[in-house]
Amino acid sequence: MLEALAEARLALEAGEVPVGAVVVLDGEVIGRGHNLREAAQDPTAHAEILAIRQAARHLGSWRLTNADLYVTLEPCPMCAGAIVNARLRRLVFGAYDPKAGAVVSLMNLVQDRRLNHTVEVLDGICQSECAGLLQEFFQRLR
Repeated sequence: MLEALAEARLALEAGEVPVGAVVVLDGEVIGRGHNLREAAQDPTAHAEILAIRQAARHLGSWRLTNADLYVTLEPCPMCAGAIVNARLRRLVFGAYDPKAGAVVSLMNLVQDRRLNHTVEVLDGICQSECAGLLQEFFQRLR
């Protein structure tokens, strides 16, 4: 989660909503990303999506079956769908997102048994640090 927090700080420095993510396989970071929606003017440039794309390129496969995703904020529905589609083994996230969270807060897309894959979830990891970055960002906007 410390690597994901480092990615979130990069987003904060760039004026983006500070969310960071890393994909880990066998103890090695194989994908990393932080929010780049503003810089890229791309609504899909969320930290999770970017980290998953990099991990898939690293492996030469879209199947990330034995990999884990660490992200500083509870994933939205788009990212939760990507997590399921990438066949990630585990999702570890920090802060909860009461407005858009699709893992705990609004719904649980990644563990919906109607889908063809479910993901183990560990939530609230380094929650205060992750939430603190988000609070800092939104205080700067005011």
